[in-house]
Amino acid sequence: MLPAPAMNQSKRELSRYGWRPADPARRPVLFVNPRSGDGKAAHARVAERAREKGIEAVILAAGQDLDALAREAVAAGADALGMAGGDGSLAVVAAVAAAHGIPFVCVPAGTRNHFALDVIGALDAFTDGVERQIDMAEVNGRAFLNNASLGIYGDAVRSPAYRDAKVRTLVETAAEVMGPSAEAPALCLVDDLGREHRDLAVVLVSNNPYALDRPLARGTRPTLGGGQLGIVVVDAPADSPRPPGRAWSAPRLEVSAPEPVHAGVDGEAVQLSPPLWFAIRPAALQVRISSRHPGASPAARLRLPGHPPRSQGRRG
Repeated sequence: MLPAPAMNQSKRELSRYGWRPADPARRPVLFVNPRSGDGKAAHARVAERAREKGIEAVILAAGQDLDALAREAVAAGADALGMAGGDGSLAVVAAVAAAHGIPFVCVPAGTRNHFALDVIGALDAFTDGVERQIDMAEVNGRAFLNNASLGIYGDAVRSPAYRDAKVRTLVETAAEVMGPSAEAPALCLVDDLGREHRDLAVVLVSNNPYALDRPLARGTRPTLGGGQLGIVVVDAPADSPRPPGRAWSAPRLEVSAPEPVHAGVDGEAVQLSPPLWFAIRPAALQVRISSRHPGASPAARLRLPGHPPRSQGRRG
């Protein structure tokens, strides 16, 4: 328990970023993936700790349908859903919570947990929490909290080496992977300047833009309530005066391809049928964190070039 002065300071920080007091959940349910993050949740005894707090903990078995389990929990009366697992599992449970208008709690237990860098949920969030609305993103109707990657980076998600990649080194990673004989996937899109990109090596679409230019904010986002997709593209090497990469933000994006596209959606390898329609869903998710949480990720306090300071509580 934090000392009273520290707790008051924490609450002031939370209020500053748009968090508001929340009533304790009457029937909270937490799903736990014991295999995620090399057994991180099991080692931390997350399920046992949850049950000690009166939270129903459901430990997932191999092959179970997480989406169906979450929907069954809501049908049985759950008024808050949580997930202890990786980004892919978090997105599944969060999508169910958003669809039913109930709070979602993130308990980071994955290998990297990009999303958990921005919204860190402790078990106390169920019983002594604060909440606010944040954005979600989707591609062809599939919700994601963090990002969707296409091209060489999308193929890389199928490899264990992806877990050690860094968003800030996306361009460098693509350059290393792409040898002289590499063949870029047939992807096509139009950027914010109206330029067509037909030889794309990498497309990364995130739920709000990443803080790509600040090393202290590596892999995180200044806001999850800006109402914009973050888009980063890297063109295949070519004899062209144009820069090989570009980043911009937009509420939607279309990517065309002649055949199904390998993609990584919140770290999960999937195949998507073209055309690919990306869209932001502003304030779609009611997320809850502990009232003792410091309030916002470090990136929220940084001013990025071309981006005025923004409160986490605003919906841009």
